[in-house]
Amino acid sequence: MSYAFIEPHRDEWPVLPMCDALGVSPAGYYAWRDRDTSRRDQRREKPAVEIRAIHTEVRARYGSPRVHAGLVDRGHDCGVDTVARITRDAGIAAKTMRKFRPTTNSNHALPVAENVLDRQFDPPARNASWVADITFIPTREGWPYLAAVEDLFSRLVVGRSVDATMTSRLVVDAREVAVVRRLPGSGLVAHSDRGTQSASDHYRRLLGSKGITCGMSRRGNCRDNAPMDSFFASLKKESVHDEDYATREQARASIFEYIETFYNRVRRHSALGYQSPTDYEASHPAGPLTPCPFFVGNSKCGLPRTEGAPAPGYCLRSGSGPGAPTAVTPWHPLPSPHG
Repeated sequence: MSYAFIEPHRDEWPVLPMCDALGVSPAGYYAWRDRDTSRRDQRREKPAVEIRAIHTEVRARYGSPRVHAGLVDRGHDCGVDTVARITRDAGIAAKTMRKFRPTTNSNHALPVAENVLDRQFDPPARNASWVADITFIPTREGWPYLAAVEDLFSRLVVGRSVDATMTSRLVVDAREVAVVRRLPGSGLVAHSDRGTQSASDHYRRLLGSKGITCGMSRRGNCRDNAPMDSFFASLKKESVHDEDYATREQARASIFEYIETFYNRVRRHSALGYQSPTDYEASHPAGPLTPCPFFVGNSKCGLPRTEGAPAPGYCLRSGSGPGAPTAVTPWHPLPSPHG
């Protein structure tokens, strides 16, 4: 214990006076220190090799929490703080972000929808809440624009479109891809910013024809669409900012590769317990969707959860009942009526 006390205080007091005060020899302390350092180095050697392998596999896109999750999956028993120390000592660092540039133009006279989503970013089932937005991608040919749609349940990017102009066609194409891919039923809320593309008649007609409820962020409240901002920040930090695209087509191919082979299938998301979106959906299979009248907004009904229920909002009741509210938000796969 005496040696263990001396080690973290070496920068505060000289070693010799501390050894005298604790009744130990300096030679004994230095021998203990060399022995302990050797053990630590040995314990860190194998994780360090795996950390470098993970860092290379994900192209320097992970910080220590996601690297730690990867190590645990590979059978290493070590804490996130240990991983952080090893990566720092080895000079391993994740890519960094650059300054954000907004693309939304909310100064228009087009109709604007209410903020139906209201920052409820954790729906209990897929196809309950989607978010969407637009960003630009720099190339030597000029800026192509990317519109993307994300399912908040699993953070899976379900629709995307890239075009040289930022028109309503861009967001409609992305949304149509998402609809074909997911085949959502009634009850879906499609949230976006207040830009002219999302407020256009073209876009609103598409949503209406599919029975999708349109929702928009409030003016000047970028956090109302925070999950999409987070996705675009990850895309640019982890892929775009390292590239020098000569053409828009090169950018399009790179975006496809990032979203479909990495972000959706590999990238670990902190909001999903460090699972990828596809792994998260595989572990949370969808059932027939029925509205539960005992949910209002994001509150729980308080009843026991079903065995193996995939999210905190799932309960034993569904159907209608006395005093059931008319406006419900969460959904779950339990079609049996009340007893």
